[in-house]
Amino acid sequence: MKVILLSRVSSLGERWETIEVADGYARNYLIPKGLAIPATEANLRKIEEERKRAERKAGREKGKAEELAKKLSGMKLTLVKKAGEEGTLFGSITSMEIAEALKEKGIELDRRKIVIDEPIKKVGTYQVRVKLHTEVEEKIEIEVVPQGGEEKEG
Repeated sequence: MKVILLSRVSSLGERWETIEVADGYARNYLIPKGLAIPATEANLRKIEEERKRAERKAGREKGKAEELAKKLSGMKLTLVKKAGEEGTLFGSITSMEIAEALKEKGIELDRRKIVIDEPIKKVGTYQVRVKLHTEVEEKIEIEVVPQGGEEKEG
């Protein structure tokens, strides 16, 4: 029986792929679990429309991510944090703090999109990646200054 997969099935194929399987496997497992539908002409047309809609949506999302990447390009954030004598921070800089600093600059960003490769535990300048889309990534510079030390530098 020919079926169209509605989601990725590891042993069979990818989403929206048309495959041939045993009749019993399709009727008793794939179709009842919502993993596939019979490959009729109507279903093939419906799936093709759904695929085109998903591609258009993905294109729009990528466009929005690229726009946001342009805003973030070359951005430098200064974060003030309590630090000891040697410049060691009490705690570390988190993605939440970076997201809040971006929010103050008018950029709403989910903290899960901010990737801190190594923990920021000292005063200094760091590069942080922002993963906006599977294909769009931007780096922002984070400068960490000790609390009370920002007046001396500015």
